[in-house]
Amino acid sequence: MNTITKTDFNFTKQVSKYSGKVRDVYNINNESLIMIATDRISAFDIVLPRGIPFKGQILNQIASKMLNATSHIIPNWLESTPDPNVSIGLICKPFKIEMVIRGYLSGHAARLYNSGERIICGVEMPDGMMENDKFPHPIITPTTKALDGNHDEDISKSSIIEKNIISKKDYFELENYTKKLFEEGSNIARDQGLILVDTKYEFGKDAAGKIILIDEIHTPDSSRFFYLDTYEKLQLSKSPQRQLSKEFVRQWLISNNFQGKKGQTVPEMSDEYINGVSERYIELYEKITGSVFNKANTEQIEKRIRNNVESYLKSK
Repeated sequence: MNTITKTDFNFTKQVSKYSGKVRDVYNINNESLIMIATDRISAFDIVLPRGIPFKGQILNQIASKMLNATSHIIPNWLESTPDPNVSIGLICKPFKIEMVIRGYLSGHAARLYNSGERIICGVEMPDGMMENDKFPHPIITPTTKALDGNHDEDISKSSIIEKNIISKKDYFELENYTKKLFEEGSNIARDQGLILVDTKYEFGKDAAGKIILIDEIHTPDSSRFFYLDTYEKLQLSKSPQRQLSKEFVRQWLISNNFQGKKGQTVPEMSDEYINGVSERYIELYEKITGSVFNKANTEQIEKRIRNNVESYLKSK
């Protein structure tokens, strides 16, 4: 199956282009951003060598649904999705941190906890917890935003304010939005028979200085979900949770001796493995949204994207 792992468009009134781990972002006339969700997949802050069929479409469509579903809490950057892989919206000045919120002891937090740590980002985690246990209340564990391929790093609220990375006033506003968005995301997940375990939100300011929700939200790349109906039983039996997230890719890499560390080599990604990951992402989409996934035509992905974006730009 065809995938899109790299783009090199020259859209009308294009000013610049930036490539992240998964998305390619185009600045249009210093007014709008075109965000193209590619089929690239990353883990441990490393972009893996092969793309996953339909992954970009899945992430883009989940994100657009979730942004629309939470727009009553906070305005967001999204204006249009003219193509299955494309979102277009406002240019904002991003805050230099990501707001990670955790309802359960999983993933990175669990790895720290199991190594003996009890403090994460200045927040104390209770003793006596087992991996995937629910925290007494959700905890916010911010990270710095990685630049030039560096790793995101945990940072505490006090450090963010002391270093003036964000003003105290803005930080507390971001915390408030993060808690409300997580509560709403948890309600949406519960309606689909899922638990929103943890997630991250990114924010920026628009031209008027108003705080705006940016980037993707509640996707399997930015969030972790458990199945609600088996959660209690699996915890009681101390069994791994059934989950919907990118964690299964991380665990496959770990089992093949790769965690993004110096000197390690990414294991071979066979066609069978790639197609299996694609099927998992489709399952994620359908379970998270409650909708059937309709595969876009991938015969000429770049041409399709170019035509749809240019048609949108001409219509403005």
